Amino acid sequence: MTTNTSGSKRWTYFHSALQLAIQRSAHKWTYEDFAECFSLWCEEQPENASGVFTIISGGLESLITKNCEELLQRYDVKDNLDNLHAVVTAARARKQTAYDGKDVWREDLQPKAAVQARTVPLLEKEKERLLVELKQVRHALDEENLALQSEMQNNVRKREEVDAETSRLLDIVDQAFARWENLPMEEIQSWTLQTAESTSRLA
Repeated sequence: MTTNTSGSKRWTYFHSALQLAIQRSAHKWTYEDFAECFSLWCEEQPENASGVFTIISGGLESLITKNCEELLQRYDVKDNLDNLHAVVTAARARKQTAYDGKDVWREDLQPKAAVQARTVPLLEKEKERLLVELKQVRHALDEENLALQSEMQNNVRKREEVDAETSRLLDIVDQAFARWENLPMEEIQSWTLQTAESTSRLA
């Protein structure tokens, strides 16, 4: 099998036993059994028959191996066996050292209490980590909000300055137009006509 065999001792034993079972299963059908089914062909063409038998046996072993590997990967057998081996090894080590912690199994100890003794400290540690991470995220969001607020206020200020400048220019235009309307147009036209006549005479 091509599955990685590096792992715990429990996984190594299981993997080796599975390999041996596959080999025995694939080659349980011997050439003698094959020859009994195709006796005439095996007598007339023994070399070809032997080659075909070898191909069939190898193909059968490859097929079984492939299917087993897919099952091992689908159910994560290696990691589960490694975890089981680690738990059993740790339990044996605690037993040898006369460990008397709160999570040691006793007849009067409920499974819920044993699980809590293990998981509650881990959950509290994870809670502290998440609180720190949440605080960091909030700080980053606050800084980003302040930056956006400052940018928005700056844009509003610039908009107000542009509006004020536009209003000032419009006032100047209105004043110029009002002065233009108050000019004595008849006198201007008369002066323009006289100037034109004087210019034509000089020419």
